[in-house]
Amino acid sequence: MGVLNVTPDSFSDGGHYLDPLNALRQARAMVADGAIIIDVGGESTRPGSEVPSLETELARVVPVVQLLATELDVAISVDTSRAEVIEAAVAAGAVLINDVRGLSDPAALAAAARLDVGVCVMHMQGQPSTMQTAPTYTDVVGEVRAWLQARLHSCVQAGIGVDALLVDPGFGFGKTLEHNLALLNALEEFALLGVPLLVGLSRKSIAGTLTGRAVADRLAGSVALAALAVSRGASIVRAHDVGPTVDAIKIGTAARRARWSQ
Repeated sequence: MGVLNVTPDSFSDGGHYLDPLNALRQARAMVADGAIIIDVGGESTRPGSEVPSLETELARVVPVVQLLATELDVAISVDTSRAEVIEAAVAAGAVLINDVRGLSDPAALAAAARLDVGVCVMHMQGQPSTMQTAPTYTDVVGEVRAWLQARLHSCVQAGIGVDALLVDPGFGFGKTLEHNLALLNALEEFALLGVPLLVGLSRKSIAGTLTGRAVADRLAGSVALAALAVSRGASIVRAHDVGPTVDAIKIGTAARRARWSQ
């Protein structure tokens, strides 16, 4: 899954792809490198960020989704928590909703169910503006897994088919380094929830803290994390650097197969 943020303030690529034609060029490059999903986001969810107005998010997302859906033969995902954006993006050609708030808004849940699209529910403690202030868990793996299980149940009860669902433990969303490492070490438990597991580790603070690298220099750390995640059960990797990440996925997949064949 290639990351395409159409925001001015995302932590890694903010401001680069606000123009739909620039977004299309970047999406084409990611597809050429091996992406089979392009994830378009109009709300920055970096730590400390504020929620844009609905009008702003719609203006950022819808033209890009429409252009990509017309020009590219890949799945288009929209990274949003709002029912109105879900509806407009699906009308423009999106086929997957990637919600960092796990469709916790009843209107967003109802929209996703009514539109019959794929859904990824992600765990986040708190909100982006405050989530990294003091994240606290008694058992981070157990609590995140239980929350995701509950959201899966809510999605099914709302009418979303199990085969349309994905889960994401939400690395960096209300988690310390220790929490992130615990989740990474226990990824196979999330794979047992019965739906595909998506992970987003690309250029995140876990790579920066462990390597001492700035955001722009976290490629090696990001691909190492991707390989580890796939070897432990991840099915989809959300990445900014698609080509190198595809190589990491091949290595992680081979490692996982070797483990299961023993």
